[in-house]
Amino acid sequence: QVQLVESGGGLVQAGGSLRLSCAASRSIFISTDMDWYRQAPGKERDLVARITLMGSTNYTDSVKGRFLISRDNAKNTVYLQMNSLKLEDTAVYYCHAARGSRDYWGQGTQVTVSS
Repeated sequence: QVQLVESGGGLVQAGGSLRLSCAASRSIFISTDMDWYRQAPGKERDLVARITLMGSTNYTDSVKGRFLISRDNAKNTVYLQMNSLKLEDTAVYYCHAARGSRDYWGQGTQVTVSS
């Protein structure tokens, strides 16, 4: 049973920081890239950041220089450090992994940035 469990969301003022965590089942964590997506109200779910098995990272343009994705192989956990948060970062953030033809999603964690 593959599980992805996010934590760390909350309410933060603009300019502040949050760190999201995604605890993954080991079987998925050691076999595939890990992603963070987000979905704002009324919008599609979009890729925010990806980290490969080898540790290479990619970010969507709007978060480059502000967000940092990392993985702790000893803890089977992926992190998303979010700095200089903006109002437009408000969304539900989801951890994601894909293996073969299957997609796995966490339950999501709400991030709300206030002015």
